[in-house]
Amino acid sequence: MKTIYIERSSGHGRDGGWVEELDLAGVERIVVGTGPGSFAGIRSAIAFAQGFALGCRCEVLGLPSPCAIAAQVFSSAKLESTRLAVVGDARCGKLWVALFNGYELSREVFQTDRNECAGAFSDDFLVVTPDDERIGELLKATFADRYIGGMLPTDEGLRLFAEANPAMMRPQPLPIYLNPAVRKT
Repeated sequence: MKTIYIERSSGHGRDGGWVEELDLAGVERIVVGTGPGSFAGIRSAIAFAQGFALGCRCEVLGLPSPCAIAAQVFSSAKLESTRLAVVGDARCGKLWVALFNGYELSREVFQTDRNECAGAFSDDFLVVTPDDERIGELLKATFADRYIGGMLPTDEGLRLFAEANPAMMRPQPLPIYLNPAVRKT
């Protein structure tokens, strides 16, 4: 089954140029990253996948974007049994966290205050972030040698995780929203 993987939670490719790079001939399944991350990137990827699927009647599945990072860490370091915390900047003094035990998401994405991140999970987790420029120094100071650095999620990371744990893919993907929409009255 020809499957394409689309991961845009890091905000790269907001202009839509990434669509031109896709080999869409014979696609039967699209797996898209659902965030958290760049609102525009995630929404455009899901909208493209759903729109394309309408015309081609292919299957569309979603996978949380931290799964791509976890798979990239595990495949590059051969750490399948390692416990990993993917931590991102949720803004407004908060961090989002996804906890993995190998290719299992052991806890859905949740938020914590920046100043409480040290107690958000146990000491046996390695820590990685897609937001190294914004929170890398905080994570390094908080987790010391357990902080393994920054890594952006990729299409290939989605593929690796989907193949390792296909049960994690969800039909009718929706973006992971950490906070309600802000409405001005």
